[in-house]
Amino acid sequence: MNARIRRSAVAVAAAAILPLALVACSDDGDSGSSDSAQAASSAPAAGEDQSADTGGDMAGADEPFGPACSSVPKDGAGSFDGMAKDPVATAASNNPALSTLVTAVKKAGLVDTLNNAENITVFAPTNDAFAKIPKADLDKVLNDKAMLTDILTYHVVGQKLAPQDLENGSFETLQKSKLTTSGSDESYTVNDSAKVVCGHVETANANVYIIDTVLMPKG
Repeated sequence: MNARIRRSAVAVAAAAILPLALVACSDDGDSGSSDSAQAASSAPAAGEDQSADTGGDMAGADEPFGPACSSVPKDGAGSFDGMAKDPVATAASNNPALSTLVTAVKKAGLVDTLNNAENITVFAPTNDAFAKIPKADLDKVLNDKAMLTDILTYHVVGQKLAPQDLENGSFETLQKSKLTTSGSDESYTVNDSAKVVCGHVETANANVYIIDTVLMPKG
C-alpha cells in the first residue's frame, strides 16, 4: 500500500514539474525553432483569435478616418463599401456631402475623364467647402468651363496616395501645378489651408481625401 502511494506521489509530482520545465526551456531559448514550437502549440486554441486580431489591425490601417466620415451612409451605393465598387466620379455622386463637387465636375465635362483614369488621388471639397466661396464668385466659376476645369483638375494627383504619403508631400496635379500636404496620424492639411475631414476613402480607381476648403491653383 505504501509503495502504491509513493508511486502515485511521484506521478503527481512529475505531472506538475513537466509543464514548468517545458515553459522554462521555451523562455530560456531565443531560437526561432522554440518560438515556432511555442506558437504552434498555442495555434489550436488561439489561432482564430490571432487571425481576427491581425485582420482587424490590417483593416484598421486601410479604413477611412476623420470627423466627417461619420456622416457617410452606413450602407448602399454611398457607403464606403459601395463607393469602393464604383469609379470616383460615380462614387462621389452617391455621397450627399459632395453634391456641389459632382455638379461642378458635370459642368466641366470631367465625369468620364475621372471615371476612366487609373490610380489617382482626388482631394474632394465638401458642400460646406464650396459654401465658403461667395455665391457670386462660385456662380461665376461654375459658368466658366475653362476656369472650372483648371480648379477641379488641381484637386487631382496622378497617383494613389496613402495617408503616410501626405506627411510631408509635394505632388504635381493634373492641372500641372503642385499642391503640398503635411501632417501625421489622422490629421492632414493640404496647401496649409484645407483640412482632411475624411481621409483614405477608396473607390474603384482612386483614393479620395475629403477636404473642408476648395483648393485654388497657384499662379
